[in-house]
Amino acid sequence: MVKKRLFYRETFREYLNDGVKLELYQKIGILFLVVVFAGFAGWLWEFSLQEVGGRFQHLYIKGGNLLPWINIYAYGALLIIPATYRLRRYPWAVFVVAAIVCGFLELFAGWAVFEVGHGTRYWNYLDDWWGAGSINGFVCPASACAFGVGALALMYWLLPFCVYLAKKMSKKAFLTLAITLFVMVMVDDLVNLTLKNMDLPTAMNLYESWGWKYK
Repeated sequence: MVKKRLFYRETFREYLNDGVKLELYQKIGILFLVVVFAGFAGWLWEFSLQEVGGRFQHLYIKGGNLLPWINIYAYGALLIIPATYRLRRYPWAVFVVAAIVCGFLELFAGWAVFEVGHGTRYWNYLDDWWGAGSINGFVCPASACAFGVGALALMYWLLPFCVYLAKKMSKKAFLTLAITLFVMVMVDDLVNLTLKNMDLPTAMNLYESWGWKYK
């Protein structure tokens, strides 16, 4: 246990200061894991907000997939990493840049869905208890700050942890883990998107058939 902690601390120091030398398969596997874990973290965040805002009166399932994973958080993480990687020694800079980048992502994504979907909204901060100062309900200061905090968790916990796994695990074990999880969420996302575009039952309909409230 002590050796594992020392190895993790050494890996983190390398990551934070000089950078970590990784092979191509490790870089790809790390990105796969970031997509999976960031999407799950986003689902957990949305679920928690919904339950707190609703005072735990109902159990709501969030997102659009069968698995607990929301794609915009995963894609946001893939934007945050290149935008803030060179700033990782300065947490305040990571926070500010990530808040701005993700704020624009959320604004653009919300607007695009609204225009293409003829008024469809996947979120609306005008209806939320913490959405003061929102821009047409697509983005608000609180959500941008929340993404900034999430970026700190990404850059100082999740990404270093994935780097640690890449260096600690064997090539076969690491790729098996990363590829399996990545394929699971990608297939789930693609299937539900396809079913929705074909007006066929999706994960939302399945959850509702079980009696769970879905948003």
